[in-house]
Amino acid sequence: MNKLSYALKTFLTVLIIQGTVLAQKGKPVYTSPLGLQAYTFRGSWGNGIEATLDTIQKLGITEMEGGPISGMTTEELRRQLDKRNIKMPSIGADYKLLSESADETIKNAKILGANFVMVAWIPHKGSFTLADAKKAVDDFNKAGKILKENGITLTYHNHGYEFEPYEDGTLFDYIVKNTNPEYVSFEMDILWTAFPGQDPVKLLNKYGSRWKLMHLKDLKKGVKGDLSGGTPKTNDVALGTGSIDIDGILKAAKKAGVKHYFIEDESPSYLKQIPQTIAYIKSVKY
Repeated sequence: MNKLSYALKTFLTVLIIQGTVLAQKGKPVYTSPLGLQAYTFRGSWGNGIEATLDTIQKLGITEMEGGPISGMTTEELRRQLDKRNIKMPSIGADYKLLSESADETIKNAKILGANFVMVAWIPHKGSFTLADAKKAVDDFNKAGKILKENGITLTYHNHGYEFEPYEDGTLFDYIVKNTNPEYVSFEMDILWTAFPGQDPVKLLNKYGSRWKLMHLKDLKKGVKGDLSGGTPKTNDVALGTGSIDIDGILKAAKKAGVKHYFIEDESPSYLKQIPQTIAYIKSVKY
């Protein structure tokens, strides 16, 4: 190797090292409060609600998405959350109950201090159809209007089956385009976006501010997805260890203006994986 080649190689090596150091010292992408979806601890609530809340607090969680918990009044749950400085900005709602009456949902949201109500499943039989999407659009627009009048934003949480092809896009696109932006927003579950073959970053960029909330989860490498809206719970892995582009998603979500992020881990190993997930979120830099 001549001196020029050696010098060039040395120079490029230094640039790479400097670039790595700068990347490590960059600004953190994730600057929002750490949030958790209550369903993650579904195996713990029955063993003691207060003890489970203590565990969640010790993890550094300051926001939670959930709703009333069996075994404790909603008013008492709010007191226990306040005691631990945990806010609940979003609660879940059953599609059927919400489409029939929003009264109970509004009551619970106000007690818990939630500004968002999330629906995670649209009832359907077999493959999701245009008729299912049209009914959902009507129901979401009606319920969303009532919720808005009470200072609450309705969000629909995608679950994978909505990405059936339709015209030049999918039925999910149909739902977004036909719901009133004043009344209906969306929560992206990144696993249930990637699992059916969609690109979460592209969807975040495409619909921007329609996305208000996000479920943070990762999919085991090598898993083949489909449009079923279901996969074994063991396919949920700690963020950064799976097949999903977490770094790109966090950057796109911040650009889109996502308001709240909730870690959701459906794996039986959630107690082991959540600290790994939190560490990874904090490690992502610009």
